[in-house]
This record gives sequence, C-alpha cells and structure tokens, in this order.
Amino acid sequence: MATKSARNVYDPRVRELVRATGDPDLFPELNIPRSTVAGWLRGSFKPAVGTEALLQTEVESHARLRKLERQIQILLAVMRLLLALARVSGCRLSGERLPTGKAKADILRAVELSRKTLPLRSAVRVLGLSLSRYHAWRRAERACALTDRSSCPKTFPGQLTAREVTTIQEMVTAHEYRHVPTTTLAMLGQRGGRVFASASTWARLVRTRGWRRPRTRVYPAKPKVGLRATAPNEYWHLDVTVIRLLDGTRLYLHAVLDSAP
Repeated sequence: MATKSARNVYDPRVRELVRATGDPDLFPELNIPRSTVAGWLRGSFKPAVGTEALLQTEVESHARLRKLERQIQILLAVMRLLLALARVSGCRLSGERLPTGKAKADILRAVELSRKTLPLRSAVRVLGLSLSRYHAWRRAERACALTDRSSCPKTFPGQLTAREVTTIQEMVTAHEYRHVPTTTLAMLGQRGGRVFASASTWARLVRTRGWRRPRTRVYPAKPKVGLRATAPNEYWHLDVTVIRLLDGTRLYLHAVLDSAP
C-alpha cells in the first residue's frame, strides 16, 4: 500500500507576511520551496483565523529588517573584496611609513567613525595598525605635528646633520661666545672645522628654533652718582680753556675748583 508523502504546513501569518512584503526570501530559515512561495504570491486566500492581529507595523518591521540584512550582506561582500585586494597588493600599514600629515589625519578620522560600531582594537587590526602607533598619531595630531620629517640626513646634499645642528646650538648659546656676532660665529665654526654652514643658515636656525643668546654685560655699569667730597681739600677739579688771540698766539687758562661742599 503506497503511503502519502508528508505535507509541509506553514503558519498563515508567514504566508501573509510574504504576500504583504512581496519578498520570497523573507524567511530563509524555514526553507520554503520556491513553488510554494510563488503560489502564495499569485493566488488569493481567505483571511485565516489569527491573521487579523497582523498589524501593518509588523509588516513594515519585517520589510525593513530584510532590507537591512541585504545591506549587511552587500557590505560584507565589499569588505571581503577590499581585504583580498589589500592582501594581494600589500597595502598594509604595518612596517610602512605615512610621512604626510593629511594621510594620517584621514586614517584617524576613519578610525573614529568606525568606533561607533567597532571596538578600537578591531578597527586598528583591520588596518594593520598597532595601538601604540595609533595613540602616537593622536598625540601628534593634538600638537599639530602629524607630518614627519625625513629621517635621512642626506635627503638634500646641503642639509645639515643632527650633530651639526647641535654644534651650532652649543656655539650660539655658549657663554664664552656671548660677545661674538652670529656672522663671526659662522666663520669661526668653518675655521675650526666644526660646522660648514653659511651665516644665513645660522641666523635661520636661531630664529626658527628660538635659541636665546646670553646677554651678560661685558663692561661694568656706569656710576649714576658723581664724585662727592666730605671735607675741604679732599678732591680738586681742574679745567683748562684755550683762548686764541688776534696775533695767533694761544692763551691757556687753568681753573682749579675744590669739590668740598
């Protein structure tokens, strides 16, 4: 005797939701056959008992949920493609330098936007960026110093090395050279074989680095109070005046004055 195959029975609310949204893939976990869904969409059915409580808001919620799920699937597919492209092209921040400040600012801005949905550790792991490097960039951004200076001292043929810049600073701020002008200091550095740089380079470094030269007074301060005698015949003042006569001879007039009060 032949047995009848089991027939799948679905909740009438499932059918009504599929018909209301028009989406045949609204319930993928139920594995509803395509023919069944097509029959639901084409046919007409009497309202089943219990479907009266199916509100329009529930239909809209299911439709919105399905739309969001599709968007998530699209974003996941795009992310897989971008990650595969990054792995193949070797575009990773680990072991690579970003010398320009604009590139670092764009990376920091993208990380901050992604932190709304991703933890910070996960966001920097996707970029291949370490947490220490990220926080270093953040500190540099607050100090407006994201742009790197080249670490190679021979980037330009005439560029000074760090040792030469330090030597210039030591000579400029040295106490024994406080009376020497900057131009003379540049010549002195060249004669001694310490630094070979022009005087304009010295002046530019002093101006940009904010080095202050010692300003100790070389000569003693002039007295502001004159000579004061405390008794007669203690101090005498002598003044000489030359008078020229009509016949060309000179007459010397000497005046002596006692400084006593």
